[in-house]
Amino acid sequence: MVVGAEQAAKRLLKDIVPDELLLAYTQLLAHGGCLQDDAADLLGGVEQVEALIDAGMAHVQSSGPALPPRLTPVPPDLALQGTLADLTRRLVADQERLLAGQRRLAETHPWASPAMDESSDRLVRIITDRDEIGNVSRALITAARHDWMTMDNGYVERPMDELTAVPPPPSFEGHVRCRALYETSCAEHPVGAKTIEIAVEAGEEARLLPKIGMKMKLADEAIAMLPLTPTGMSGALLLRSSVIVAALREYFELLWERAIPFGASSPESPLTPLQRQILSMLVEGLPESSIAKRAGVSLSTVRRHSATIRDKLGFSHHHFAAGAAAVRRGWIP
Repeated sequence: MVVGAEQAAKRLLKDIVPDELLLAYTQLLAHGGCLQDDAADLLGGVEQVEALIDAGMAHVQSSGPALPPRLTPVPPDLALQGTLADLTRRLVADQERLLAGQRRLAETHPWASPAMDESSDRLVRIITDRDEIGNVSRALITAARHDWMTMDNGYVERPMDELTAVPPPPSFEGHVRCRALYETSCAEHPVGAKTIEIAVEAGEEARLLPKIGMKMKLADEAIAMLPLTPTGMSGALLLRSSVIVAALREYFELLWERAIPFGASSPESPLTPLQRQILSMLVEGLPESSIAKRAGVSLSTVRRHSATIRDKLGFSHHHFAAGAAAVRRGWIP
């Protein structure tokens, strides 16, 4: 029975409670409890005893005035139930603090304008002060929670040199995907190329296009910043309209499909001859079974190569979209 309880405790509580606490709990289970006076020696200290009691995984039980009190473990399923209840209470408290913090952050955002009434929801704002444009641009980076996207056409107000090169974006600690589209001219300048290289080393995904019409910054599908001048430093438009920002996000994704990864020696197809053959037939609308017969390979081979093709093109499901992107990039005729 004791061995079964120990195993149940490890199965139910592992990675839910700290390892030290689980070890003390299983030791107490293995002994079927112990005298309260002996608990500290058995479990590794008074702190462990108090932690078990505070977590609701053990309690002090009195068997009467003639017998000393004992420290008794609760059954593993009840220990898990109590632990989950405690986690729920803490999550609710954390959520309340998070919401309070977000409300305060919204009040102090550099793009918030007290002069605008709440009915407009601050959907559009024009900024003309140079310092404020720079501050808002930097603050937008911290607003990203999933995706940070930028477009740069290389327009600057003074010749690019080592002093004007923009530092790379933060790494976002792996939580935010950072993508940038650059006009090819940016990568042709020594300082521009070096700046992109540093950003890529920091985790940015960079791609090149021959021509980019304007600069743009996008944080998720929540906030966008567009230039009102070629460089964007004399005037900028800040957008928080979900409809417009979503459309700008779609525009970015369309350009991203057409762009060439930074550092690629040429837009040559990375697909094998068999993969190009399979993709061409997929674009024709042939089913995978027919493709397998025509190519002289197994159905599983077709499916494996099909998944590889979509992965390289950035499409997880749509054969036609993947084929269209491959044609635009010159991967297939």
